[in-house]
Amino acid sequence: MSTAAIEITAHAGLTEIPAADWDAVACPEAASGRPIDPFTTHRFLAALERSGSVGPGTGWQPHPLVARMGGRLIAAAPLYAKLHSQGEYIFDHNWAHAYERAGGRYYPKLQIAVPFTPATGRRFLTLPGLEDTGRAALVQGAVEIAGRNGLSSLHATFCTEAEAEAGAQLGLLHRVTQQFHWVNEGYADFGDFLGALSSRKRKAIRKERETARAFGGTIRCLTGDAIEPRHWDAFWTFYQDTGNRKWGRPYLTRRAFAEFHATMRDDILLVLAEREGRPIAGALNFIGRDTLFGRYWGCIEDHACLHFELCYHQAIDWAIAHGLARVEAGAQGEHKLARGYLPVPIHSLHWFADPGLGDAVARYLDAERRATDEEIEVLTAYGPFRRGGGEE
Repeated sequence: MSTAAIEITAHAGLTEIPAADWDAVACPEAASGRPIDPFTTHRFLAALERSGSVGPGTGWQPHPLVARMGGRLIAAAPLYAKLHSQGEYIFDHNWAHAYERAGGRYYPKLQIAVPFTPATGRRFLTLPGLEDTGRAALVQGAVEIAGRNGLSSLHATFCTEAEAEAGAQLGLLHRVTQQFHWVNEGYADFGDFLGALSSRKRKAIRKERETARAFGGTIRCLTGDAIEPRHWDAFWTFYQDTGNRKWGRPYLTRRAFAEFHATMRDDILLVLAEREGRPIAGALNFIGRDTLFGRYWGCIEDHACLHFELCYHQAIDWAIAHGLARVEAGAQGEHKLARGYLPVPIHSLHWFADPGLGDAVARYLDAERRATDEEIEVLTAYGPFRRGGGEE
């Protein structure tokens, strides 16, 4: 299959693509430091494959899509065939149910995404200077694969706003949802951040942190070689408890954490609460160039406010100390608002083989966008920050 002089190929997995070729389009900025985010790097996506977190039996079958020009890889996308809608965080269950009630077959579908990772980032990965060409080739190639195989739809989730706008120009439907992010306004420390909040919210957070720290132990922030295999043993227990309660079963396998330790521990911040030398709760974050990405939390003991401390306050502390611009604390959760995380728009793209389904979803997305815009405006107004520079 080709677009002009561009050859489009779907592979059976990342092992078929040299890491250097993939990362040249996924994170070209890493030549001068950290990638913008680690989630589309070869090491992260390959870790999911090697660990069995994606692949046979998971409903996430990898088919990474690449575009080559003159034999050179110029663009790529993390493409998966999906047998369900789990682990995506941009919810299309209602679309699936409606289509199947009408006699259609929604699954399998194609998904351009980072599995189990509700973090915004580039999904159409291109060499610098070839963004428009590479993106158009990837969209055309993915749509052709879906059509040729009788699949219902193609989705690209948690893409950037620029990609969403370009995708809409290419005929895809643009969806806008929302998430809560904390933004560093040049704070010197956590106290400086608190100074930007209203008096009532500032006092509430101080009290919350005091309550959390009264659990009877210590809190440690670990990254790189400070993270030991025993820490992953503890975190696996935390993760299993959370996964079983939230999703029915954990998405990641135990081996995934071993893979992360082997290839990504410098990209990871592990926040642990320990009592008498034993970890009793933890939060796992991934480190980007200017963003800290909160991913998983779990515990084996319940202590008041400890979840908020490990997941949100410690993340802000660490981001300020290391000069990061923002913290993305994962999907959903209006409780984040009172802790300084404000709503921001999240973008995704969608294509449907059935024109009737596409028209129905387009009408839904128009209404949803208006509702999301209003919700963001209202929630921002209820945020914890002082208004107009005055005290409240």
